[in-house]
Amino acid sequence: MTLTRDKEKMEKVLGGIAQLGRVPAALFIVDIGHEHIALAESKRLGISTFGVVDTNCDPNKVDFAIPANDDATKSIAIIVNYITAAIEEGLAERQAAKDEDVEDNFADENEKQAAKIQAEAEAEAGRGRGGRGGAQGGQRRRSTGGSGGARSGAPRR
Repeated sequence: MTLTRDKEKMEKVLGGIAQLGRVPAALFIVDIGHEHIALAESKRLGISTFGVVDTNCDPNKVDFAIPANDDATKSIAIIVNYITAAIEEGLAERQAAKDEDVEDNFADENEKQAAKIQAEAEAEAGRGRGGRGGAQGGQRRRSTGGSGGARSGAPRR
């Protein structure tokens, strides 16, 4: 039982990126020399990699290399804060674009609904005016018994 708990704890803490519920679009690695396993997993899964690369690492191993000192906490903090701000800005822009799309869709739906209501109103008005007659707006031609003379049964011109 203890071994099972220890195994589950280690899987949770040290488990790879392949066991995530959803594969991330990108991976940011601070020291690619130290985190070579994560780098190999991301390459195998086709995940884009961003990495802080020092002089002791090969920059060709990552997709986007950031040349900086990966040992100093101050340089790491500056880079991580900058990347965090860029991600937050991108998420805000995406949310704004999504909100615009929702508003546009809402406006389109309102326009469609208004057009439908207008078409129904026009159809209802059309039925009220000329619903009883033929093509001439409801006027019927009646033959008048004797007032038409010899052509009483013939249509008028």
